[in-house]
Amino acid sequence: MKTLITRILILFFPLFGWTQQTSVSGKVQDITTKEPLAYVTVTVKDNALKPLQVVVTDDHGVFNFEGLPIGQMTISFSFIGYQNHTQPLEITADKLKTELGTIGLSSDAVQLNAVEIKGQKANVSLKLDKKVFEVGKDVLSQNGSAHDVLNGVPSVSVSPTGGISLRGNSSVLVLINGRQSGLTQNNALDQIAADQIERIEVITNPSSRYDASGSAGIINIVLKKNKKSGFSGQVRVVAGSPNDSRLNPSINYKSDKINIFSNFSIRSSDYVGLYTTNQSTINNGKKSYLSQVQNEDRHDDGKLIYLGADYFINEHRTITAAFLKNSTHDNDKTRLFYDYSNAEGLKDSTLTREGKSLEKRNYNQFEFNYTQTFKKPAKKWTIDVQYDWWNSDKDWNLSTQRLDPAPLVYPAIRTSSIGSSKDLLVQSDFIQPIDTLSVLEFGIKTEIRKVSSNFLAEEQQGGIWDTYQSIDNDLDYSETITSAYAQYSNKPGRFNYMAGLRTEFTKITITDIKNTYNDNKKYNRLFPTVNLSYKFDASTLQLNYSKRIHRPPLYALYPFNELTDLNSQYIGNPDLNPSYTDVFELGFLKTWKTFTLNPSVYYQWESGYIQDFTYRENDIFFTMPVNIQHEIRSGVELSTLYNPLKWLQLNMEMNFYQFNQKGSYQGENLDYKGQTFTGRLSTQIKLPSKFSFQGRYNFRGAQQNAQTKNNALQSLDFGLSKILLKDKATIVFDVSNAFNLRQNKSTTTGENYIVSSNSIPNAARYRLSFVYRFNLSDPKAIRQASEANRN
Repeated sequence: MKTLITRILILFFPLFGWTQQTSVSGKVQDITTKEPLAYVTVTVKDNALKPLQVVVTDDHGVFNFEGLPIGQMTISFSFIGYQNHTQPLEITADKLKTELGTIGLSSDAVQLNAVEIKGQKANVSLKLDKKVFEVGKDVLSQNGSAHDVLNGVPSVSVSPTGGISLRGNSSVLVLINGRQSGLTQNNALDQIAADQIERIEVITNPSSRYDASGSAGIINIVLKKNKKSGFSGQVRVVAGSPNDSRLNPSINYKSDKINIFSNFSIRSSDYVGLYTTNQSTINNGKKSYLSQVQNEDRHDDGKLIYLGADYFINEHRTITAAFLKNSTHDNDKTRLFYDYSNAEGLKDSTLTREGKSLEKRNYNQFEFNYTQTFKKPAKKWTIDVQYDWWNSDKDWNLSTQRLDPAPLVYPAIRTSSIGSSKDLLVQSDFIQPIDTLSVLEFGIKTEIRKVSSNFLAEEQQGGIWDTYQSIDNDLDYSETITSAYAQYSNKPGRFNYMAGLRTEFTKITITDIKNTYNDNKKYNRLFPTVNLSYKFDASTLQLNYSKRIHRPPLYALYPFNELTDLNSQYIGNPDLNPSYTDVFELGFLKTWKTFTLNPSVYYQWESGYIQDFTYRENDIFFTMPVNIQHEIRSGVELSTLYNPLKWLQLNMEMNFYQFNQKGSYQGENLDYKGQTFTGRLSTQIKLPSKFSFQGRYNFRGAQQNAQTKNNALQSLDFGLSKILLKDKATIVFDVSNAFNLRQNKSTTTGENYIVSSNSIPNAARYRLSFVYRFNLSDPKAIRQASEANRN
């Protein structure tokens, strides 16, 4: 009887305190390459082979069980492309914590080949800390650019002009391979071919290890790296209408000591845009009208090369070096037609303006990473150095003439914009497991950026070019951000918590030749983060808090403006300050056999909120970003995945939020309360004979602030793919913005004016692509490239 009571107490003792709960932990890695394997399924079974618990390894290959019974069991490991591994497991009363050390899995060439033909991973994975979008599985994202990929990612939307927002908030930090990059500035993401992207990670509430930038969260674009042994690669050819010609080859090599990866892209694209505007203004008590039409014909040529290598010094030390170069040459033409009339509707005058623009951009990035792992699972130290430099040169030539009432040719105008930047980033991160349940992380980072911009506008008077409206200036921008963070995580039982603190000191200097915009800014803030989660049998509940900063982008600070449009201009604001946001989010994740449900509610308080402000001066409408007091935003988001049949996958996303903006600028009250709704529905169907079809519908409800109302926006895309040549090739046909549904209609109202416009930057596009893959591999060679510290 005493023995029975003792056994019962031992079995139930974990319920009375976490410190005495049984735990089993270890790490799984490739037995040849020594690289950690993430997402390995680890199962513990009793002597009757009945599963007791199932877990999945994390990004570091680490697994951990809590609350297993005392006694003899078996533990098994399974992962696609590897041989299954099973070994005995015993937990005794005198040793409640068991450390299994490192488990090595051997690759299974036969199983790997079968998976490459038949295996199909979901193109969207929903997790509480992030949403992961697998680009290769999405038919609609295979032909275009990074913008096309992002338009299919849950919670993310891309405006017709290339602006990226997350949950309707444009204050989002976009990273490339976990790093800030010039490729995310000035609409340069359109230069990255979708074929170069492996996956997109959406992190709505980042931990302290990430930069605090972006009040809405982080979007991380992960570029492809070689993962196959020997020589491998692929070649993709794309043709489209309007013209979208792309050639994307990649050649890679992998051995037991080195992994060489390369991606190339050659692109020639045309974009057809149409913008219409109708406005009513009152001057000196008299009303007048303007009907304006702008046609754009933009042509872009681009060349991109991404070349790098991982060198495996030994099983614990790896060096990675890579170089990225992106060169573009744009040749744009625009034609504007202005039809002015008086209050009676009688024509007053008619003008036309033609503009031609040539722009060359050259972006370069060098990155270096040193990663050291240790015998203790998950312990890691990394050093990263990144150096970016870019330059741009843009010239505009404008000719204007009046057609009515009497023909008149106005003086020609030309503008020149020359810019350059140098950016150095150095950081180091360390992960130190304290025991099988808790981990301490800390790191430091410094980023130094120097940007210069020279802008000149000239008007031709006779045969002489004179400065136009005194627009001749050279602005220098210098920014230094020094940061450090520490965070601690623990997993007591089903409960998981992580708390961190990040500090960032920022110093900004803005100077110009005319001494008009001289400004020095220094600010130091603390950014705490808290992540709490509780795991049920088949679901997880999580509560997150983080403090974020929204630093104004460079284009929002430059006061220089292009003179293309006679009627309206966008100008930057050097006096713009950063905004700060407190973000709370409660999320729930529930997974069934064929259905995944991920609802969440969120609340954001952003002080110093940045929004566009429009004013009228000398009959010209100027739009510039300004700070107002705050914006409070609360919303509900729902993401679902449904796989009712093996050949059918349905993704649905909805986001409803309301906001309250408060503030004023130049005496104008900008207080406003509103709400909006966004939704996305996507379906992917696997058809017979290795065909696949995908359709996607995007909807954004009407949006409004104190000055401007944007009508509802919708778009429809669909694509069809076919696998052929013994699964080594794929042909894809897709249509984006079908039926030209993607039209941004807006109305701006102010004192003595109302302006309505409709923007269609990109017409419907039809594309056809062909990709051929090759792999001259040795099945016994290594297969997993080092990801270093990029995740």
